[in-house]
Amino acid sequence: MEIRRINEAYPIELMLLADPSEKLIKQYLKRGKCYIGEENGEIVGVFVLLSTRPETVELVNIAVVEKHQGKGFGKALVIDAINKAKEHGYKVMEVGTGNSSIDQLALYQKCGFRIIGVDIDFFTIHYEEEINENGIPCVDMIRLAQLL
Repeated sequence: MEIRRINEAYPIELMLLADPSEKLIKQYLKRGKCYIGEENGEIVGVFVLLSTRPETVELVNIAVVEKHQGKGFGKALVIDAINKAKEHGYKVMEVGTGNSSIDQLALYQKCGFRIIGVDIDFFTIHYEEEINENGIPCVDMIRLAQLL
């Protein structure tokens, strides 16, 4: 998979798999750097890096096309994001995901992230529609981080 930065023509439909709020996606795209992963000329994944504090960057959206999930593309994107953050001098990478996002929680921990906190009611406060994954209401954001 080849991963490159893009500055326009963002794959919003793909990004909606990771974040159901197009409004929030557009807000952080204005401040972040968006990267796509391509395989044989087809976009298979996306992630956004957003500088949040000095020496800290957040992985705010990572998504893989549904037919390509479970093939290692997500892990490759996370590892690439970590490497890019290191190259740009960041010391800490953070990521947040829903309490119901079981596969994402496993992926991030396999990639070296550790749980550092919970933003209680994040998804009920910031999202108009209810989110359910794996039969679990998504209400809290689980915050993870790793030292780079």
